[in-house]
Amino acid sequence: MKTLICGIGCFWVENKFKNLKGIISTEVGYCGGKTSDTNYEKVCSGECDSAEVVKVNFDEKRLSEEDLLRFVFSIHDPTTLDAQGVDIGRQYRSEIFYSDEEQKKVAEKIRDEINKKHNDKVVTKISKVLNYKKAEDFHQKYYEKRSQI
Repeated sequence: MKTLICGIGCFWVENKFKNLKGIISTEVGYCGGKTSDTNYEKVCSGECDSAEVVKVNFDEKRLSEEDLLRFVFSIHDPTTLDAQGVDIGRQYRSEIFYSDEEQKKVAEKIRDEINKKHNDKVVTKISKVLNYKKAEDFHQKYYEKRSQI
């Protein structure tokens, strides 16, 4: 099993991963900020500078990291700085967080591939995992919970 953490706008888009073959599990959280001592209010206020992220655990024998990253780039706009659609703020930035040098190289390779298709307008950052924290239970599987109400 491998893990990928990505900031692709509002973390409620976690549901977009559910039907992708090779996905083992997902959770939403915060990453890339000044501290792991954070919560939704601190993230929204910009106090901690964390991004809303989706943490994806996947079976690399069924889904390559490269194909997963291509999927990640296909479900958000990597050319908008600190925004996705109507969601505006630094917490909605496009950012891929890597855990080791090999993952960094793969992320850079795919970002560069996507950047060529977007005429050098991709603003996605590639950063080392920093201060990851799982988000509150209320946010986990948000759309799945709401569809059952």
